[in-house]
Amino acid sequence: MANFSKSNVPQFSVDVYQNEYLPEGGREVNAIVTVTATGGGTIGSALAAPHLYSPGQGPSAAVAIMVDCSGSMDYPPTKMRGARDATAAAIDSLRDGVHFAVIGGTHVAKEVYPGNGRLAVADATTRDQAKQALRKLSAGGGTAIGTWLRLADRLLSSDDVAIRHGILLTDGRNEHEAPEDLRAALDACAGRFTCDARGVGTDWEVKEVTGIASALLGTADIVADPAALSADFTQMMETAMGKEVADVALRLWTPVGTEIKFVKQVAPTVAELTGRRTEAGPRAGDYPTGSWGDESRDYHVCVEVPAANLGQEMLAARVSLVIPQPDGTTQNLGAQGLVKAVWTDDMAASTSINPQVAHYTGQAELAQAIQQGLDARKVGDIDGATAKLGRAVQLASASGNADTAKLLAKVVDVVDAAAGTVRLKAKVTEADEMTLETRSTKTVRVKK
Repeated sequence: MANFSKSNVPQFSVDVYQNEYLPEGGREVNAIVTVTATGGGTIGSALAAPHLYSPGQGPSAAVAIMVDCSGSMDYPPTKMRGARDATAAAIDSLRDGVHFAVIGGTHVAKEVYPGNGRLAVADATTRDQAKQALRKLSAGGGTAIGTWLRLADRLLSSDDVAIRHGILLTDGRNEHEAPEDLRAALDACAGRFTCDARGVGTDWEVKEVTGIASALLGTADIVADPAALSADFTQMMETAMGKEVADVALRLWTPVGTEIKFVKQVAPTVAELTGRRTEAGPRAGDYPTGSWGDESRDYHVCVEVPAANLGQEMLAARVSLVIPQPDGTTQNLGAQGLVKAVWTDDMAASTSINPQVAHYTGQAELAQAIQQGLDARKVGDIDGATAKLGRAVQLASASGNADTAKLLAKVVDVVDAAAGTVRLKAKVTEADEMTLETRSTKTVRVKK
């Protein structure tokens, strides 16, 4: 087995923030669980799969770049040029030894480089060859994103690597396959690789692109101007190169009579995880979190506990971090947190809301208010849109989410931010509306 120095073995930590006090008859326990990985990666990649880890270089990784080559990419031609330049920039950001492939996507998926069902291994020669191959990218044909994802999955799984990641760029709607075909492809790929999705221009469907990223535990964003693609692709690839371990799961164990009501990521973005639970033994379930580098994320866990008498206390849930292994065993990452419940007749204690819980409840409501407001605006429900977007302005202002507040100000005229009083703008560019919708789930961390 390879030896790893202490400095090469980063650590996970779990911190739980909650008000553990419940009034008589109280049954709902809310907690914010902060998970942090520090030190250049995680203990899991090195110890769980030492043969996939190169000391000094990080874990082995494979990346598939999926580039939309449908006919609309030529309107305007800057989109196709921007996509080629961005893919070249991403290739330049690959570290030596990373396995990679480029896929051209239309109503079918084609291998652009290296071909023959293989992955290339990044070095000066293969990077140059791949960039030469980008000249073959030309626009023509339809859009069937599920075929792109399935080809990426086949290529990424062809080599024994620790990290598998995709980058997907599209400029249009997924018109050449049925919605259920895309859903089936996402279900087949979930847990096998993570994927960042980007929409270029303004002719694509926000819910399709964000749905891809959500299903594959990646990020989603709009790049309205093709000239900005290269910088965005470079940043995405650099982030991917910083990932050290894949398939980390948040494991929740609960005692008899206790039920998990929901689990959601609340920072850096809101992402629902409740329905993605897989059973992990008696009264335990795993919730996928994807790949990790040096970073910190927050999760909101809501637990329903059995009623108890005043003065009683119980463990409502135990939180740990694990990496499920192919042989059915589990690698435990050694970090643990406890969610507790204590019943009291002290009204001040039992009615106090933990600041972290309050903040992220507001951030989740903010994301929902934006999405509902924009949906109402699209169908001509002016009153509904004004009310929801006004509430969003109020929440963004109260929580200090300045980025979202700026995006909202491009869609509504803010009369009184604190009161949530707004007027819908008569004219809103498609790019501004799509940017607000795409970035609606981005949150700000609670001020500790």
